[in-house]
Amino acid sequence: MRKPAERSAYNGSQHNEAKRAGFSACFTEAQWKNIVELMLERRVEAGSLLFSEGEAANKLYCVLSGKIKLRKSTEDGKQFVLSILQSGDLIGSTEAGSVYGFSAEVAEEARIGVLLWKDVEQLLLTSGELAVRWMNGMALQQRIAESKFRDLLLYGKPGALASTLIRLANSYGVLRRDGVEISLRLTNAEMAEFIGTTRESVNRMLASLKDEGIVAVRSGLITITDQAALRRICGCPECPACPKEVCRI
Repeated sequence: MRKPAERSAYNGSQHNEAKRAGFSACFTEAQWKNIVELMLERRVEAGSLLFSEGEAANKLYCVLSGKIKLRKSTEDGKQFVLSILQSGDLIGSTEAGSVYGFSAEVAEEARIGVLLWKDVEQLLLTSGELAVRWMNGMALQQRIAESKFRDLLLYGKPGALASTLIRLANSYGVLRRDGVEISLRLTNAEMAEFIGTTRESVNRMLASLKDEGIVAVRSGLITITDQAALRRICGCPECPACPKEVCRI
């Protein structure tokens, strides 16, 4: 397959259209513009792999549009979905000689900004404030990962499912009259991959949540009607102990 064409990722009109989120929200408008100008843009089709687990982590990737699903395989063949990234999120490592510990699958046609660490490093050396904000962004990603592991380990599968639903609502939620609708359409099998269980287990847990009036499912989309109940199931700490910037998928 021919490698997608690369070009400058900066486009002033696109850059200013949408409110920045994820890693990009850690920077001022001018700072993020400087970072974006270092990127080469790639357009990638849904279903393709951005990179595979075990490949050399010699590039950083920023999601400019679309969605990227991060997957992790275990030795016994289980598949976990670690995250579904969207515009403003960053993937990659700055550690020399490291490899990717997961695969990045394109879930929705995407525009990706490719960064070389040597270019980023030169930019960070020119501004102490930019360097501090970059470190804050990396620390935020670490907090997100740690909070997910906490929820998966401490409250069993029901707690892990409740936590996943809250995170999906924070990342893809749309406020409706009866609650928060998760606009991202996921099958129960895909939900199961977030928490390391089976589709049948998710079926049972979702049915129980529906019977209790905590969630509703319409046209394949989940609406959370009682978020406080979900928080109790997963022992969710109150903000600001776990702000929405951390409690995301």
